[in-house]
Amino acid sequence: MSSTIHNKVVWLTGATSGIGEALAYALAKDGAKLVLSARREDELKRVAKKCNSKTVFVLPLDLSDQSNFEEKKNEVQIS
Repeated sequence: MSSTIHNKVVWLTGATSGIGEALAYALAKDGAKLVLSARREDELKRVAKKCNSKTVFVLPLDLSDQSNFEEKKNEVQIS
């Protein structure tokens, strides 16, 4: 990763395992502001805690339910 990601907001879906989880850790280390999404809120909280960053917003989201995307987008609060 590069320092050009520092202070940029990155929204990761599938952030509770695999590539999404690994990206969350790498981006947090580089100073990105993260929005972490997946279906399992408990797992999102686990990943957020391991990111060891103050700029992580956990937003449970099921991508198969597109009816609430606009509502979910408006819930994002990150500074």
